[in-house]
Amino acid sequence: MTVLVDSDCKTSAQSNPILRERGQREVFCGLTGIVWLHRKMQDAFFLIVGSRTCAHLMQSAAGVMIFAEPRFATAIIEERDLAGLADANEELDKTVQRLLARRPDIKLLFLVGSCPSEVIKLDLARAAQRLSKSFAPKVRILNYSGSGIETTFTQGEDACLASMVPELPEDKSGEPSLLVVGALADIVEDQFSRLFEQIGIPNVQFFPSRSADDLPPIGKNTSFLLAQPFLGETARLLETRGAQRLPAPFPLGVEGTTAWLKAAANAWGICQQKFDSVIEMPRARAEKSLERQRAALAGKSVFFFPDSQLEIPLARFLSREIGMRLTEVGTPYLHKIHLKEELELLPENTQLSEGQDVDRQLDRCRGVQPDISVCGLGLANPLEAEGLTTKWAIELVFTPIQGFEQAADLAELFARPLNRRMRLAV
Repeated sequence: MTVLVDSDCKTSAQSNPILRERGQREVFCGLTGIVWLHRKMQDAFFLIVGSRTCAHLMQSAAGVMIFAEPRFATAIIEERDLAGLADANEELDKTVQRLLARRPDIKLLFLVGSCPSEVIKLDLARAAQRLSKSFAPKVRILNYSGSGIETTFTQGEDACLASMVPELPEDKSGEPSLLVVGALADIVEDQFSRLFEQIGIPNVQFFPSRSADDLPPIGKNTSFLLAQPFLGETARLLETRGAQRLPAPFPLGVEGTTAWLKAAANAWGICQQKFDSVIEMPRARAEKSLERQRAALAGKSVFFFPDSQLEIPLARFLSREIGMRLTEVGTPYLHKIHLKEELELLPENTQLSEGQDVDRQLDRCRGVQPDISVCGLGLANPLEAEGLTTKWAIELVFTPIQGFEQAADLAELFARPLNRRMRLAV
């Protein structure tokens, strides 16, 4: 276990150093990202190469009924594979052949690595290349790792999108384009599409797209906005393809959404008057819708355990728009460049922590006794048993929370546990 105080890691809004911790962690694995990714990419399929535990995790996390036809499954590594009595690659090939014969609608197949497949050194990258030769061009086969050995669960989306970046076609049109990066609910994507069109930004595309045949082209004239703060590797690979990231806060709450949209408007030279006229009504609706939650949450304290990498944008929203007090904001990894604009908006002296040492963070949480603790499922029940009110961090990823229209829904996710606690106390 290592605890480091990074005295150089300060921002203009931070007078306190960031506490960097390395110790026992409590996180979901990257396989969980399939839960929202398979809903987004409607002709893609995610084949997990893992154990029965992986299969049980996905069935529980997704809540899929037994008679449903989901777009994910698990190719289970049996004891014969682990003992070397069977050729795992041969077994995988047969599984893929049966899957694609049964599901001719699949156009993009992901072979998703897990802890077990990595332990036995199963080379899924080579398997994807081998299988692609057999099924191309009808089916594109890619691979990425969803292992939880060294990652937190949202990095599953980052790994998935990163595997797709080399497949994106080259943009040869020479026209400027905007790419929104990060899986968004369809309703949120549609809302943003309308706003960009009304602002006057043409040629806007989203990544990932809903169809495998609709991959957005990128090139030197492509600018991109990150819709999620956990897409560091995807952003790096897009930049190697020539795309430029537009620095901005993330589109959570009224303030974050306004600044996010404004970053694109500035890049396209849209005048302030035009921009204000477009966002005036949705912004006013969002601000009004926040009033009820603000009345319930203002002055309440919140403690963030590191879990999803959404913690800093969420903390900014709760502090500046809802009036909550930040006792500690922990995050698994703090990307200083991508979060620069968010950090500058946090209240001065906000205690930030990067990484995880569960026991130390639990002690600090118990010490401050926050009104609400945002944490993973593994910590929620023990903290509730101690009398602390908790919010499941993973629900903030599963729920549409971006944009003006979802601002009140986002605030309500934090008000709901407090309302439940109050009702139970009566």
